[in-house]
Amino acid sequence: MSRQLVGWFGRKLAQQVSPLYQTGESGAQIRPAHFRVTLWIASALRATRTALVSQARVCYGNNMRWCLVTGGAGFLGSHLVEALLERGYRVRVLDDFSSGKRENLAPFQSQIELQVGSVTDVTAVESAIRGCELVFHLAAIASVQRSLEDPLQTHAVCATGTLQVLQAARRLGVRRVVYAGSSSCYGDQSDKLSGETATASLRPCREDDPLRPLSPYAAAKLAGEMYCRAFSQAFGLETVVLRFFNIYGPRQDAKSPYSGVIALFANAMLRGQSPTIYGDGLQSRDFVFVADAVQALLLAAETPSARGQVYNIGTGQATTVLALVEHFNRLLGTNIVARHGPPRPSDVRHSLADITRARRELRYQPRTPLPEGLRLTLDWLRACPEVTAQTP
Repeated sequence: MSRQLVGWFGRKLAQQVSPLYQTGESGAQIRPAHFRVTLWIASALRATRTALVSQARVCYGNNMRWCLVTGGAGFLGSHLVEALLERGYRVRVLDDFSSGKRENLAPFQSQIELQVGSVTDVTAVESAIRGCELVFHLAAIASVQRSLEDPLQTHAVCATGTLQVLQAARRLGVRRVVYAGSSSCYGDQSDKLSGETATASLRPCREDDPLRPLSPYAAAKLAGEMYCRAFSQAFGLETVVLRFFNIYGPRQDAKSPYSGVIALFANAMLRGQSPTIYGDGLQSRDFVFVADAVQALLLAAETPSARGQVYNIGTGQATTVLALVEHFNRLLGTNIVARHGPPRPSDVRHSLADITRARRELRYQPRTPLPEGLRLTLDWLRACPEVTAQTP
């Protein structure tokens, strides 16, 4: 931060704090209401936050930090774009809108640079990355089922697309690439259970555990992760891999049959319909709210010691699918019973994150309990009736 910017901010802060003091014979003295100083300073910080970002743009001009978010119109990507803008970044988005939505970017469309294109297009990737200091690579076909239906397309986007992003980032001088990996690389954790279905005895996955992808999606995401490691070792490109567990929250597509289980259940139960559980419902997941996932992405970009590292991002708590139905029933005041279908191929039985490394090295701390995150998701769906207009 330049001296000009620091000086400007100091003057603004002084204007807020100076009324707290009075001058007497012995010099400046704190007024009797000195216990309110902290509140005044906090108020000053909040009042100047927007102006600080604006002044930074004046001071830095075109040298403000540019970052690229691939898949930035998607569920997670749009939340990240919003957070980056709040932190004063200049943001470029690359998205082909195969699953992303323009309405996700609508509230801040005028503040970003949008490039329509796919990570499978070398020209589009290079154009989007040029001039960026940071790249958040989130673009993917994030569906096990779709990977079973079309493995080649999943590989093209998740694996080859990642390779093209890394190659362009290396050539164009990007400082760091943060890659959205997947917990699917661990495969099934059922053999770690001391009991048949007791999630309490499930040992969480650690970053150095064996990797056993069970689907083309898991394999393609793991290939992207391996490319990140290779580019870090061979070319010195800074990469950070975040192995996300099950992210949920507002803006997650509730219409698509490929959506996450929380979006599908919320959509159905909000309209009084029974959700479909594939299998007995005792399978468990580590559900992490989207705001906590964004927190992890920002920390991965801004923590110097994170370069070359891999981190699990979840909550460290497992929830069964049946328990998820119970949570929704409590929040909705209903007593809806789920339908059961046959188990789906390549579905992982249990998935739970050990987030010790992320807590220690990134200072990552999940802040949203599952009931609160589910309530926020339901509130968003209620406010967007068009999202629940049709059943997947």
